[in-house]
Amino acid sequence: MTQPYVKQDVNKGILTIEFFHPAHNSLPGDILAQLANAIQEAGENNDVKVIILKSGGARTFCAGASFKELINIKDSESGRIFFSGFANVINAMRKCPKFIIGRIQGKTVGGGVGVASATDYCMASKFAAIKLSELNVGIGPFVVGPAVERKLGLTGMSQIAIDANSFYDAEWARQKGLYAQVYDSTEELDEAVQAFAENLCNYNPEAMREMKKVMWTGTEDWDTLLAERAVISGRLVLSDFTKEKLKGFK
Repeated sequence: MTQPYVKQDVNKGILTIEFFHPAHNSLPGDILAQLANAIQEAGENNDVKVIILKSGGARTFCAGASFKELINIKDSESGRIFFSGFANVINAMRKCPKFIIGRIQGKTVGGGVGVASATDYCMASKFAAIKLSELNVGIGPFVVGPAVERKLGLTGMSQIAIDANSFYDAEWARQKGLYAQVYDSTEELDEAVQAFAENLCNYNPEAMREMKKVMWTGTEDWDTLLAERAVISGRLVLSDFTKEKLKGFK
């Protein structure tokens, strides 16, 4: 696999959305837009009862923001637009009336932790360590922060946001509430995700829809909040500190 993609597959009420990028499943603007659209469309599709969100490849679930695009941001408006891509994905996930199961097979960094946190039920392999690296490059996890805090709590989110150089292992993430279960292999993970999704298909769709509303109560201001956070990140990515840091990723 060398070309980025977002692809979908529906089978017996289960929609699998898979994204891929050769740079460790990083997320450039076009992939973010495709993800947001796919999730929104899935929510409107009556043939879909439950959604599985996964990435391609065996190693990294998501490396977060595309450093190539970050380096090429030249003004605050372009920065706002780029970081709004993450806001749009998270908001699409919280508004989607279907349960979204996260399948996290490997390491997850930055924006990828935000995406995992915005799933309704997240399952992982023991290789799925997490890291919020944004502060290390002078930005901070502003856009994804609310989603991460919702799952890990303020203490857990603050810990990994400030300790921006460290990976926290999958068991830590499970204990903090991000992962519901952790499996010894990707094969075991896939079997468990599939079985869990099939079981959800036996539930009352209306009950699941109402349950999702209840679960996301208190996030009604996220359209505005995450847009404001995207402005902050879009400004900071232009700072001399961040520009110097990003040179090392060229």
